[in-house]
Amino acid sequence: MRIPQNVGRAIGFFGTTSIMVVSCVLAAAAGRALSGSERGGTTSLSASAEQEISRVVDEIDRIEAQTLAQLRDAPPDRAQRTALLGKLLMYDKQLSVNRNEACAFCHMPETGFTGPISELNATTVAYPGSVRSRFSQRKPQSHAYAPFSPPLHYNAGQGDFVGGNFWDMRATGLRLDNPAAEQAQAPPLNPVEMGLPDAACVVYRMSGRPYRPLFEAVWGKQAFAITWPGDVERICDAPAPAAPADPLPVHLNDVDRGIAQTTFDAMALSMAAYERSSEGSPFSSKYDAVMGHTAKFTPEEQLGYDLFRGKGRCNECHRDGGPGEEPLFTDFTASNLGTPANPAMPFYGEGAPDPRGYVANPEGPGFIDTGVGGFLAGAHALSGQPNPDPDWTPYAAKFKGRFRVPTLRNVDKRPYDGFVKSYGHNGYFKSLKEIMHFYNTRDVLPRCAPNDPGEKVSCWPAPEYADNMNTRQLGNLGLSDEEENAIVAFMKTLSDGYTISK
Repeated sequence: MRIPQNVGRAIGFFGTTSIMVVSCVLAAAAGRALSGSERGGTTSLSASAEQEISRVVDEIDRIEAQTLAQLRDAPPDRAQRTALLGKLLMYDKQLSVNRNEACAFCHMPETGFTGPISELNATTVAYPGSVRSRFSQRKPQSHAYAPFSPPLHYNAGQGDFVGGNFWDMRATGLRLDNPAAEQAQAPPLNPVEMGLPDAACVVYRMSGRPYRPLFEAVWGKQAFAITWPGDVERICDAPAPAAPADPLPVHLNDVDRGIAQTTFDAMALSMAAYERSSEGSPFSSKYDAVMGHTAKFTPEEQLGYDLFRGKGRCNECHRDGGPGEEPLFTDFTASNLGTPANPAMPFYGEGAPDPRGYVANPEGPGFIDTGVGGFLAGAHALSGQPNPDPDWTPYAAKFKGRFRVPTLRNVDKRPYDGFVKSYGHNGYFKSLKEIMHFYNTRDVLPRCAPNDPGEKVSCWPAPEYADNMNTRQLGNLGLSDEEENAIVAFMKTLSDGYTISK
């Protein structure tokens, strides 16, 4: 089994003990004590990490309370009601198995609806799930602007898959005609995220929440007209995954199961409506103001925009719009940038059964994330969503190592200057300057030696997956240091919330 370069360092730098240390601190901050068998250690994470986690949890609670207060005067318009409902669902910790994690834990507004904890972005990258010792294999993506992605399809003329959501495009949108909605359905059922064992558990938990009347007003009184079995609480308190022999452990009759699925779909469509609303996708950046002729770029920003569209070749994938196009800064395709493995991710240490017997990463430190190709091949059980179209399977090898081109909107949005954001599917890059330097010099600088002090500056590690690498649009752009900085300056104009100076 191949072991990616740099992953060997993970065992010493961030082994199983360290993973459990992080888990212990996170659980305490979220208000759920871990059992002795779950803790695995007593050393705590830094005080600053604990403070950040507590701050985010408190902020989620504050936003939820503030939004629940709006139920008294819910808007009469159905579209606005649907978005309000979606926001309430986004900030509801009860929709996780241990009632300790809302979707917003990984998607907060101050960071452009991506990971809001600086120290985790700088270290683990992936965020812990409701079962705090479980981490996924990727960094949280932003859900802002996600609803503008089309359903996944193969463009034979271009030889490319286009659309869908998630890094590996697995939220295809084929069933609901809405990739963002199908994306919203995955975390509540993902064992390493919110961890409920059955979609019916999500519906059951929603049925007891204060927003139930709003849900019924938007989607109909039948939404929760389900006869629940007597053991539903016990079943829904057991973390995913369900036993293979009983994949739907909440035992419902066919009619009630149909209602539960329809209500689960309505939940997801509500969340997508919130993501698409003016609060979730506001188009309020300086770039938008410049395009609207109410602001001007600085000379450095203008140079960066010119390079972005020219010598830097950025907008060949991160499209800034054309006739009939919204400037979403993505072409909805997938690419293998040649990103190195990130040995700091706890996922590499999740090769042994956890206290409940679940193994998140059967490949252990030899894990290689194959992205879209892995989804098409059905290679990773964590996806939770199998390839729905057998006609796509033959393309799996060609798309291994490729990941969806993310929007660059809010790519630099952060609550304060020193806040760390991570970039790439595995968060290997810790600044826009790093990833811009990588695009520019990947094929120019030498390979790093182990523990090379010049890593990310004068050398680069080997790619996590070398096949199917994009060698046409990056790797040797010939940009100067000043030109790299100018492109970074332009990307900083894409943060929403810009205020026009008087």
